[in-house]
Amino acid sequence: MAENRFDTGTSIRTPMARARGLGASGGGTEHFWQQRITAVANALLVFPFIIILAMTVGRPYEDAVAIMSHPLAAILSALFVISIAIHMRLGMQIVIEDYVHGKGAKVVALLANTFFVIAVSAASLYAILKIGLSPLL
Repeated sequence: MAENRFDTGTSIRTPMARARGLGASGGGTEHFWQQRITAVANALLVFPFIIILAMTVGRPYEDAVAIMSHPLAAILSALFVISIAIHMRLGMQIVIEDYVHGKGAKVVALLANTFFVIAVSAASLYAILKIGLSPLL
């Protein structure tokens, strides 16, 4: 008699998953909430960031630096960059995990994604700090 692979008495969960009590969504829930929290933070921070940038448009360089060097403007800009960077990394991670099928290519793509986000956010934060701290130097 042939063995039924689809027997409802067998579980497809790994022994480790059974021991931890985690189902298929046990690892993805944290990622899901991180994306939602950064999305809300982005929505809240985008308006002050746009206002700050709009205040600098058409002004002489010294006036624009004075606006961006205000502590509130610098802090809000830095928070915006950090939130956007985290959200961007999480979003691209999902795309890579869903559409890159080779194991090696997936690892390389995930590493490249992380390093790209670090480079872009580090450059952005450096610029914000340089402008923000310019009156003190």
